[in-house]
Amino acid sequence: MNAAVDALLEARATRRWLTSLPDAPTDMVGAYAIQDAVARRLGPVVAWKVGAASPDAEPFRAPINAATVFEGVERLPAAMFQVIGVEAEIAYRMARDLPPRPTPYTREEVLDAVASVHPAFEIVDTRFAAYGSQPRLSHMADQTNHGALVVGPAIADWRRLDPLTERIALDVDGETKIEVVGGNSGGDAVRLLVWMANEGARSFGGLHAGEVVTTGSPIGSVFVQPGSRSVARYGTMGTIALTVD
Repeated sequence: MNAAVDALLEARATRRWLTSLPDAPTDMVGAYAIQDAVARRLGPVVAWKVGAASPDAEPFRAPINAATVFEGVERLPAAMFQVIGVEAEIAYRMARDLPPRPTPYTREEVLDAVASVHPAFEIVDTRFAAYGSQPRLSHMADQTNHGALVVGPAIADWRRLDPLTERIALDVDGETKIEVVGGNSGGDAVRLLVWMANEGARSFGGLHAGEVVTTGSPIGSVFVQPGSRSVARYGTMGTIALTVD
């Protein structure tokens, strides 16, 4: 595991991208162990990403460090990234801690611990020479392809939000690339948040007040060029915009 951790950190520092991962993980336990070790060396964890392949599938996650979380910005430098994959997402900010406990948290308990809900952009990226070039577990070990998280403004009356019926469209340079209703591959975003509270964040002592959990993209990844302006339009959550140049 140490060789994988060192290789991923060196790729971040030098921008010499990897053609393979030494000591690559062979299961999710190993992938998470590499994720966590890299995250602890990068600095404070202030957010998480979570998703799932289907509404019934076991979710997967990755910790996100303070250095790649941005509040309310509309511009990021393209030099931060190797590739720029834009995803419009729904993110939850926690109001209080949910530490690990023997009895699972219920959906209601987790929602009661939420402070606010936000439209968000995740930029997906890679520390490998080409996006999607490695086995799935190696990409999972690489922070599940995280590049940056941009958190938009809190929405009013968020308890009325139904992620399964929320309309989301993504425009790039004025052209609508995709528009969906719901569409998250993991199904209900709240299911993913509950899994994070009960399972996903255990290695870091559970979820903590102030942390943000972004719950995957209904629209998938739209890869853009430096200088492009992306605008996400939500049915009830407003609009956010981002230029990466």
